[in-house]
Amino acid sequence: MASDLTKDTKAAAGRSGTPQTLGFLLLDNFTLISLASAIEPLRMANQLAGRELYRWYTLTQDGSPVRASDGLQVTPDASTTIPLSLDWVVVCGGVAPQHSISREHVQWLQSQSRQLRRLGAVCTGSWALAKAGLLDHYETSIHWECLASMQEAFPKVALTTRLFSIDRDRFTASGGTAPLDMMLNLIGHDHGRELAAGISEMFIYDRVRNEQDQQRVPLKHVLGTTQPKLLEIVALMESNLEEPIELDELASYVNVSRRQLERLFQKYLHCSPSRYYLKLRLVRARQLLKQTSLSIIEVASVCGFVSTPHFSKCYREYFGVPPRDERSGVQNRQGRHGGAPYATKSWAAEPAANEPVSSALLALVHAQGEPTFASVPLVN
Repeated sequence: MASDLTKDTKAAAGRSGTPQTLGFLLLDNFTLISLASAIEPLRMANQLAGRELYRWYTLTQDGSPVRASDGLQVTPDASTTIPLSLDWVVVCGGVAPQHSISREHVQWLQSQSRQLRRLGAVCTGSWALAKAGLLDHYETSIHWECLASMQEAFPKVALTTRLFSIDRDRFTASGGTAPLDMMLNLIGHDHGRELAAGISEMFIYDRVRNEQDQQRVPLKHVLGTTQPKLLEIVALMESNLEEPIELDELASYVNVSRRQLERLFQKYLHCSPSRYYLKLRLVRARQLLKQTSLSIIEVASVCGFVSTPHFSKCYREYFGVPPRDERSGVQNRQGRHGGAPYATKSWAAEPAANEPVSSALLALVHAQGEPTFASVPLVN
């Protein structure tokens, strides 16, 4: 599977007593919420485990402060010229990433790739990895505003509308709070479901989304204003999920033939009208399963399915799990929740002599007085 981690990554995650070290490369106008969504789960993982599982540094090209898209100025821990022993590199992008990426950024990212770092990005940071040629043929997520322009600029990148993507040694999140979901999934893989669940409880985060969750990309953004009839048809579909409208009737509403309707969907949405309609109904069903107490029979009816067995069959084919397992939280996808043992009595490893003090260590020191400190035992 695309989301399976490499053997080297698993081995690194399980090194006894050695925290995973992340370098967050901050581009000009990066989005602060995406950075916080990525770092906060790591902080809480350390706090709940009572030891330093993760260490991180914020980086800029020359070590100078950088402004986030909300105008706040952030002083980084170090510059990219300082040799740090990193396991992961995460590019944090934001507004107009095309104008924030320098030749030095590209060269540094390529050097990190040669050193076999895991490479990731949040928000529009994927643009920098793509410009460095490091996302070719990798499934990649980026904020929906950049989907069309990035696909045009980097045709070899396998872009997806998913909230986040984990493909071998690459991990990318679309932005906003999506990095929180991505990190919780990665932490759960490295250290077990109990730790990831504890973090989500601390953040009052009711549902951890996975790789099957999609960004809600406004169709107007995908199509622009060039296809008003197609936009009207999709709006009709979205308004009639419980009682689906026949395709001939949809076509007549906007004064096109059924054949023209099918051509529009194939050309601009790359699927048949019936397939697109089914997708809308299944996505709605998934929301109801996860966010309401409606029975599976009720969900099937509300989403326009004539029978529960037919609904279950369509749901399993599209999402890979039956509705009952989706609701119960069963994960049958390979490699999602393997725990990695840590066999050390020390809760913090000493930084190398040439490395700056990580803010992760400072946060862990302050967390010793918290009642949740070391409250989640790791698998041994």
